[in-house]
Amino acid sequence: MAPPIPKVLMVAEKPSIALSIASVLSRNQAFTRRGSTEVHEFDGKFLGSPAYFKVTSVIGHVFSVDFPAKYQDWAATDPLDLFQSQVLKNESNPKAHICRHLSQEARGCRYLVLWLDCDREGENICFEVIQCTGFKTNDTYRARFSSVTEKDVVKALDNLVKPNKDEALAVDARQEIDLKVGVAFTRFQTSYFQGKYGNLDSRVISYGPCQTPTLGFCVQRYLQINTFKSEKFWSLHPYIIQSGYEIQLEWQRGKLFDINVAMMFQKLVSEDGLLEVTEISEKQETKSRPVGLNTVNLLKVASSALGFGPQMAMQLAERLYTQGFISYPRTESTAYPPSFDFLGVLSAQKNNPTWGNYVQGLLTAGYQKPRLGTDVGDHPPITPMRSAAEDMLGNDAWKLYQYICQHFIGTVSPDCKYIRRKVEFSIGGESFHCTGQHVVTKGFTAIMPWLALNDKNIPSFVKGQKIEVSKLELYEGITSPPDYLTESELISLMEKNGIGTDASIPVHINNICERNYVQVQAGRKLVPTPLGITLVRGYQTIDPDLCLPDIRSFIEQQITLIAKGQVDHRHVVQHVIQQFTQKFSYFVKKIEDMDALFEAQFSTLTESGRILSKCGKCLRYMKYISTQPPRLYCGTCEEVYYLPQKGIIKLYKELSCPLDNFELLICSMPGPDGKSFPLCPYCYSNPPFEGIEALINTTKTGSAGKIGKGSGMPCSLCPHPSCPNSLVSQGVCACPECSGTLVLDPISAPRWRLCCNMCNCLVFLAQGAHRISTTKERCPECDSSIIEVDFNKKTTPLEDGATLHRGCILCDELLHSLVEMKHGRSFRHMGSRGRGRGRKGGRGRGRGGGKMMDPKMSFRDF
Repeated sequence: MAPPIPKVLMVAEKPSIALSIASVLSRNQAFTRRGSTEVHEFDGKFLGSPAYFKVTSVIGHVFSVDFPAKYQDWAATDPLDLFQSQVLKNESNPKAHICRHLSQEARGCRYLVLWLDCDREGENICFEVIQCTGFKTNDTYRARFSSVTEKDVVKALDNLVKPNKDEALAVDARQEIDLKVGVAFTRFQTSYFQGKYGNLDSRVISYGPCQTPTLGFCVQRYLQINTFKSEKFWSLHPYIIQSGYEIQLEWQRGKLFDINVAMMFQKLVSEDGLLEVTEISEKQETKSRPVGLNTVNLLKVASSALGFGPQMAMQLAERLYTQGFISYPRTESTAYPPSFDFLGVLSAQKNNPTWGNYVQGLLTAGYQKPRLGTDVGDHPPITPMRSAAEDMLGNDAWKLYQYICQHFIGTVSPDCKYIRRKVEFSIGGESFHCTGQHVVTKGFTAIMPWLALNDKNIPSFVKGQKIEVSKLELYEGITSPPDYLTESELISLMEKNGIGTDASIPVHINNICERNYVQVQAGRKLVPTPLGITLVRGYQTIDPDLCLPDIRSFIEQQITLIAKGQVDHRHVVQHVIQQFTQKFSYFVKKIEDMDALFEAQFSTLTESGRILSKCGKCLRYMKYISTQPPRLYCGTCEEVYYLPQKGIIKLYKELSCPLDNFELLICSMPGPDGKSFPLCPYCYSNPPFEGIEALINTTKTGSAGKIGKGSGMPCSLCPHPSCPNSLVSQGVCACPECSGTLVLDPISAPRWRLCCNMCNCLVFLAQGAHRISTTKERCPECDSSIIEVDFNKKTTPLEDGATLHRGCILCDELLHSLVEMKHGRSFRHMGSRGRGRGRKGGRGRGRGGGKMMDPKMSFRDF
């Protein structure tokens, strides 16, 4: 009996990569079935023998690091304890069930082939996949590839290697260091400053070992601008007329900062009056073609020339890569490997409608060997793999793809050659000159025209020739400060100082923008905000190391040594954590030094906000502070109550919560389809019912340093049995899209509607009705709440002009015919599980049940 054909499980980093790999290896004959991510199955050969392949994918990291549950409560945890805490790996996206999916697909498979991205993060995900699938080392292989073209995929399968544990451990070390250091400082800073100041305009006062030095560069430039002292300078410019051209000559001394000395030279030149040609030189010079394109240079060009921020540029590049148009976009190398197929890449572009003629000329005349760049040993430079046109990619992706193509073609084009001509003059003992240039060979600048040189013609001169000065100008100027850092300049500084990697640099820049530490202005310039400036000045006052690049550069060097297997990753983590523990303790002791800077820049809570509603404890009015994070502040009790991060907050009919006597508020989300919901400030910040925090899928203090302020319990999730605003009173029926409950929007008249208390589902009711309200009656068919509708007299659908009607929106034919379902786009996702009850308290068909299966409850006709 013949042995069974072995099954091979292949796992890629993204579903699109899995599809590309399966399409190549199966010659587009794979059978595809659904799963957490799609699975593509086909017959083929593996290690020279017949095999049955299953190709699927993860969606990025399977796991993420976090602290144990006992450290999640900000109020109950001393941030100093986090440095010595154990860290856990939890599933990054539990709803996707990737770990279960991989485990199921691995059953019955003999081999595992890992097609994760070929960088350290990809290597780390390799071992996450191995953990989920349970494969042994001998049966696990790693495919190394730089693009998803047929040639690269087949070559990778023929040259499988083993996954690199050291590179995976390097990522583990970085994750643990960044988690502990970032969360400890962030929690302490946020709690300290947001409890004192009202106009910080940032939800979280975060610290990051990479993020903060990145901010430091921006603030350092700001301080240079602010402390810059302008000075006047003077420069001497004689003018001559030769062959009908007026030419301004440049002074060899450049500029002087003493007016008296400058005037002395002006007098000497003026008294002489005749310029003598002392030297004429002509030299052929070369402007070299570029080296291969790496990630950092791509990001710099995208920001400075294309107007794309680093984050957007990487998203576009990754999309081009997954679609097979370019090679892997994360690389530090600028040197091509000796075996690189330049002819094949160029041939793929020879019919391109934009630059095909130029490429055809290169192929005919012979392309140049690229300049020697830097080989870091990761991936080849970013290279076009397929020809494309603008209508295939869309405007933004096309711009990036076009640059990548032009850059690559430029690397194999001839250098630009030009003749530089310089004429030197002497007068009154001073030297002057003029220069001209003439392009002989355009070379690579023909395909990269923004780097082209322009001809600058100057007339002919003869050595010894004397020419009269037609005009003598003493130019007065003033020195100017440097400009704010551009994204491109910041990326260069980060690369030079070892802050972040080619993959993480966009993330760090995006973080300081999202935290409101800097703002991107015209020309992609990064201007620090008062909060960003005050933070960095505070770090400089207490411990400059916290915002300087030196420590992070050292950490990155150690992580590189881990990746090379030269140091133990536990020793590195312990050493770095020990350093930061000491720095954190000193920072806490000296926080008042930073507080003095905050006090000078920001308003205290007592000085901020406007009076809005009464406190349920002292019955005094509280102030509403609308800047991020939105909150109410009671000056009498000295308590802060956090509110939803988005939406307009108003007092709600001066109603009070029956639990704590706080006045209710109404939050209205922006946009025509934004929902509204009432809330009690105290209940929202301090959910009173056991288990409610799990229901809203976030606690008041969030996880892993992401504070959950702005996520809490509104009345639409409150299970209070008698409050007229609670879920029990206002809930109507189960949501058709999730396990939430459709709740009556209390201020939606005349466009009456129900809103899901957990997802973005909106259900519009009888439009134009005078009043719609819930009742305590229940539908005998589906257990939904009966609603009462008071129709407009002019538009009532009832017979004999009647206006009052009661019924179930699911089972009553009249009400059901007036219902329309829509998805709102402008509101915050409130959680992941429903709340409410079905018939006899069960789940399923009534309020808060799962998806409704009864035909009478179907929303498909809406």
